[in-house]
Amino acid sequence: MGVYEKLNHCLECVRKITDFVPKVGLVLGSGLGDFAKTIENPIVIPYKEIDGFPVSTVMGHEGNYIFGYVKGVPVVCMQGRVHYYEGYSVSDVVLPIRLMKLLGAEILFLTNASGGIADGFKAGDFMLIEDHVSLFAPNPLIGPNEDELGVRFPDMSKVYRNDLNYIITSVAKNLGIPLKKGVYVQLTGPSYESPAEIQLLKKLGISAVGMSTVVEAIAANHMGMKVCGISLISNLAAGISPTPLSHKEVKEAADKAAPLFVKLVSESIAQF
Repeated sequence: MGVYEKLNHCLECVRKITDFVPKVGLVLGSGLGDFAKTIENPIVIPYKEIDGFPVSTVMGHEGNYIFGYVKGVPVVCMQGRVHYYEGYSVSDVVLPIRLMKLLGAEILFLTNASGGIADGFKAGDFMLIEDHVSLFAPNPLIGPNEDELGVRFPDMSKVYRNDLNYIITSVAKNLGIPLKKGVYVQLTGPSYESPAEIQLLKKLGISAVGMSTVVEAIAANHMGMKVCGISLISNLAAGISPTPLSHKEVKEAADKAAPLFVKLVSESIAQF
């Protein structure tokens, strides 16, 4: 089954359960899944109930599509994403994003937990993603182009939209939430980066590093979605952090930041 055929099969599976049409697709990163509890009138579809849909295997990624409303705006939320390091093909990793678009989502709001690299970053900071580097992760558009989804050679000059970034920045300012800005890079994982790799990334102008998001942004941009993203700096990266890195640390930082995250994301979506 080809990529487009598989997508349409997943679409049919979802449409047998709900005819909900979202405006915004929201991806919740590691430890940020509790945001889903704030969604009004939720319709929950576990990934395992969608035939052919990849299933999350990582702690802190529950594995549900949640349809509902955030401040009156119709959304579809990924409570837990899938990662390339889980063994899925990159086309399966971005399948949930492409399905969001086919369901009607015009905007993709990406979130993640990441390691801080830039000077002045500390655990618990929020970073607005202004651009990304995709050189270290497989491009989801490799292979025959799916003309139904987008063009063969999509422009990547402004993936993260200025108008959406302006809204997020304004909301953060009004709420008194400090917001860093920077460039995010996706590496494959699942091992954390070595200190030498972090020093290399820093020299390349990278602000934060993680194991997701970029391939999703590429697939969404290919389909014409408007993209924005926030990264929670859950820890300082290897060689910068004085302690060994752990997923427990990521989860703890996300739990602590959750109340501010809910406010920032909810109020931003309300203005999209």
